[in-house]
Amino acid sequence: MISQNYTEHNARTIDQWVRDGWEWGKEIDHETWEKAKQGNWSVLLTPTKPVPKEWFCTMQGAKILGLASGGGQQMPIFTALGAECTVLDYSKEQLKKEEIVAAREGYEIQLVQADMTKPLPFDDGNFDLIFHPVSNCYVKDVKPIWKECFRVLKKGGILLAGFDNGFNYLFTGDDETTIHYSLPFDPLQNQEQYEDCVKHDDGFQFSHTIEEQIGGQLETGFILKGIYQDTNGTGFLHEKNVPTFYATKAIKP
Repeated sequence: MISQNYTEHNARTIDQWVRDGWEWGKEIDHETWEKAKQGNWSVLLTPTKPVPKEWFCTMQGAKILGLASGGGQQMPIFTALGAECTVLDYSKEQLKKEEIVAAREGYEIQLVQADMTKPLPFDDGNFDLIFHPVSNCYVKDVKPIWKECFRVLKKGGILLAGFDNGFNYLFTGDDETTIHYSLPFDPLQNQEQYEDCVKHDDGFQFSHTIEEQIGGQLETGFILKGIYQDTNGTGFLHEKNVPTFYATKAIKP
């Protein structure tokens, strides 16, 4: 079994997804950039629901960290609104998408290729806002990530995070009608789950509890200020309106 280097495996897997046209690795076009400059914009933390605009800080001059948020989708929008953006991602191909948009539109962005399971390479109290779309499903232990987010945010800083609730990991492949697994889903501990991840080229993914996700934020010291749920966007569970994702707004007091 892969253990210590599973995040490197995941980064290589996502690199290939991006090269193959992955939905979350398609950079925005010039028209979307221009609309954002005019105040017409939206971004996603989860598959379908736009993040409420009142969840954001004042964007002009804000220092924003896109945590595992490469792909050229959100950071260009924030830059168009006047923010100073940094994006940390372990996928080279996701960071290349950020480079493409920055070069096309003529702005600067700090790109950091790093593993978010390790201490973040930033000073304490450095950012006004962290934007963290669904991605910690590729990480076994999420609580250290919340601690690092808390550390690098300024006092009053905002953490916007999207995450799954585990329901998707009950199933195997594209079959969302027959429950196959029990939770937790941890391919580093379960050989069948490991083989399933390999068979379906899913990378190594992990289910997490609400205690780990929201509870982990609260234990770290964040104050929860907002929450909503979302569906997969496609498939049987989506058609039945089964919520499989949450997004949260939390503040560092």
